Amino acid sequence: MSVAENRVATDKPSFFGYLVEFDNVDSLIHAAEKVRDAGYTNWDAHTPFPVHGMDRAMGIRYTKLPLVILGGGLTGLGGALLMQWWMNAVNYPYIISGKPFWSIPANIPVMFELTVLFSALTTVFGMLAFNKLPQWRHGVFSSARFARATDDRFFISVEATDPKFDAKKTADFLAGLGGSEVEALED
Repeated sequence: MSVAENRVATDKPSFFGYLVEFDNVDSLIHAAEKVRDAGYTNWDAHTPFPVHGMDRAMGIRYTKLPLVILGGGLTGLGGALLMQWWMNAVNYPYIISGKPFWSIPANIPVMFELTVLFSALTTVFGMLAFNKLPQWRHGVFSSARFARATDDRFFISVEATDPKFDAKKTADFLAGLGGSEVEALED
């Protein structure tokens, strides 16, 4: 295969999944419940504003991010304790007015600051990791109609990477949800 043939073969857009459009919030929530109940896992709902009850309709569980942040904060606290104990009691013990080499009250400011710093950094990088960001390109942006998701339309997208995904069956299923049009998306 020549370089030109290989380039043509690899430049073809790949199939991303399907996008279905809805006119109002109620039809979107009912469709989301049906998609959830059908067993799809790699799908999303796109709305121009937050929709109360959408998490429940999609079957989204609570995030594990608070536990990860707690771990980051405890790591900062433990690191501050260990660092200050090592510096003051082991590495460079210095006697000042008969005070102990190391005590907790004198080290509280640094412990607090490192706990906050590690918690904040864990929050930022944990959120990015859990949300799979940065994601420079998403398949829904190949649809011209999807631009209305920030204005007045509601969408559900089902990705081809879903274990339950079958091109024909999924398209038929989405067409039966009551949306206005099912569109194939390219990646």
